[in-house]
Amino acid sequence: MRVWVLNGPNLNLLGSREPQTYGTVSLDDWMQRLQALGPELGIEIRSMQSNGEGQLVDWVQQAGAEGVSGLIVNAGGYTHTSVALRDALLAVAVPFVEVHVSNVWARESFRHVSLLSDVAVGVVAGLGGIGYELALRGLLHHLNEV
Repeated sequence: MRVWVLNGPNLNLLGSREPQTYGTVSLDDWMQRLQALGPELGIEIRSMQSNGEGQLVDWVQQAGAEGVSGLIVNAGGYTHTSVALRDALLAVAVPFVEVHVSNVWARESFRHVSLLSDVAVGVVAGLGGIGYELALRGLLHHLNEV
């Protein structure tokens, strides 16, 4: 079983960007922790980050073409704006969990709207980087139930 973790714009700045909101642990550190779970859970985990919307869409399409079992998607700001990313996720029909490091509902009102949530298996938000692990476990539960 293969799971890809797709991270969007500015997530490469985790650990230094607004630590009061996003914490002090880097994205690389969170992804290493997540990948360490792979052998324990019997899955292969690949993580990628891009600041470009088109690259994220390309990876979603590639995941569908390569038969990836599921996705964890932290689309960052594209969560609230990207019809293209939503359309790609719908087109490939790969189950995914949406993740946010911060609690988007405790922030600016424009962050309260997600173009992805209604087509996601679930959403994990506001729990910091540990949300990636929770999303992975939830996704695996979903995949094993289907």
